[in-house]
Amino acid sequence: MSQAHTPRRALVTGGSGDLGGAIAQALASGGYHVIVHANASLARADDIAAAIRDAGGAAQSVTFDVTDAAATRHALETLLTDGPIHAVVNNAGVHEDSPLAGMSEEAWRRVIDVSLHGFFHVTQPLLLPMARARFGRIVSVSSVAAQLGNRGQANYAAAKSALHGATRSLAREMASRGITANVVAPGVIEGRMIGEDFPPERIREIVPAQRAGKPEEVAALVAFLCSDAAGYINGQVIGVNGGMV
Repeated sequence: MSQAHTPRRALVTGGSGDLGGAIAQALASGGYHVIVHANASLARADDIAAAIRDAGGAAQSVTFDVTDAAATRHALETLLTDGPIHAVVNNAGVHEDSPLAGMSEEAWRRVIDVSLHGFFHVTQPLLLPMARARFGRIVSVSSVAAQLGNRGQANYAAAKSALHGATRSLAREMASRGITANVVAPGVIEGRMIGEDFPPERIREIVPAQRAGKPEEVAALVAFLCSDAAGYINGQVIGVNGGMV
């Protein structure tokens, strides 16, 4: 990645989880100074940032609630005093699964609040600084559930698929300023998020590749989309799902 004297900076929301941590590591390997965000798990974000620094990279950690517009804006304004954030990976997300017929309004709102309103709260304040820098990379992490639907995840699929439309619109708005906006939609990925819902026999049944993906396989694509080389890829939804879609 071409750099000035100081490295470009990337913010990864939900950076304390398995996938977020892998994304943070991949971005650091690509030359970014990575800001690892956590909501509640700041200790894990601290550990990921420390591991990046120990490996010779540049990283820091930060905590704020992406559903809180004022708190998010305050945190971002503080970060922006050091210059633009050149890349943002919207990876924060939560599950509260149940069939729609039995879903509470709270579960519906909470999932959409984190994934969709969080996307707005984090991304919107970063756009003008990116435009002034004539460089920006926005990657939002969706899910195969947004593409195929998934039983018990109407709220999650609604929130994530909404990011697809927002991203396509944002790409049209910002492309002339050197800014790209894309979506990465993982399938079944190893880690805490899949839990007991995906035993090996179920994975073999639903995933043509016959295995779960690794967080690093998703992170490699995210890091590429945040690089100079990906400057003409814009407004796309790219699956990492072993052939499920």
